[in-house]
Amino acid sequence: MARELSGVGWVDRFPTSRSTDTLVDGFREKCEAFLAALEDAGAIVTINATLRPPERAYLMHWSFVINTGEVEPDDVPEHAGVEIDWVHRKSNGSPDLPVSLAAAAAMVHGYGIAHRPSLTSLHIFGKAIDMSVEWTSGLKIKRKNGTKKTIGSLPRTGLNHELWAVGATYGVLKLASDAPHWSSTGH
Repeated sequence: MARELSGVGWVDRFPTSRSTDTLVDGFREKCEAFLAALEDAGAIVTINATLRPPERAYLMHWSFVINTGEVEPDDVPEHAGVEIDWVHRKSNGSPDLPVSLAAAAAMVHGYGIAHRPSLTSLHIFGKAIDMSVEWTSGLKIKRKNGTKKTIGSLPRTGLNHELWAVGATYGVLKLASDAPHWSSTGH
């Protein structure tokens, strides 16, 4: 079977879910309870990613490491169900590294990748959610036990450490190094 050359055309394939319905049992209920508390408190939440197919994780990871120069396009392993050719060629059949790198860069840009994507991300297993959270003034939010916490500190986003503590009461843990990422383990 002929492989299709890498490039931005791959970005829309194997889409990531943005629904909590695709999270695994247990973590889904924790997320939905935390999201309900955020909504009740008046926070604005946008879910960017929940379940990510392993094929998408493969495409995101390898386009990123090709783009950064960590791996040559012809050294990328194959992945079942993803008939991609990372090596673009000149008319004489020899590898065209600049075009291959440009295609990987276009994919990274198309995915909007900010951090090196993992091949074993908790998104693949339905145990992570990427979301932006914002509010305009003091946030009065319920912890899991029903007590309210007023968050008056800055920033008024998902990067607020007091909000992380509230999320933890629900079992939704923040990964400090990745702005939108929350998960079952904090990784």
